[in-house]
Amino acid sequence: MADATIIVDLQRCTGCWTCAMSCMVGNRLDDGDFRVTVRTLGSGEGIDRPAGEWPDLRMSWMPVWSKACTKCAPRLAEGKPPYCVHSCPTRALMFGEDVPAKIDELKERGFRIFDLPAWENSKDGIRYASNG
Repeated sequence: MADATIIVDLQRCTGCWTCAMSCMVGNRLDDGDFRVTVRTLGSGEGIDRPAGEWPDLRMSWMPVWSKACTKCAPRLAEGKPPYCVHSCPTRALMFGEDVPAKIDELKERGFRIFDLPAWENSKDGIRYASNG
């Protein structure tokens, strides 16, 4: 059985919401029933407001999975990755047997690997990688 962990390379995520939309459409969820949401990380002073001062502005994004996520169990049974992983245009998401090796590679490159704290009430088995 492949590793059921999803690894998120936060340096590759562009905040496009393709993971969230592909989950909603692929799983035929009602409009607005997001099992993945994409959090904008900026200055904390409003939605989509970057940190820093012009011209040194910074912004990043973090997909967050709700506990309602099933990691597309029917697709897994067919040997296919979850919709979110399959559809990510930047390949920021990885799932399956290559995850342990990818985590080791990212650690060797200086990335910090972490899980969200329990108070986030998010899906288990989602690991994040950040070099920032």
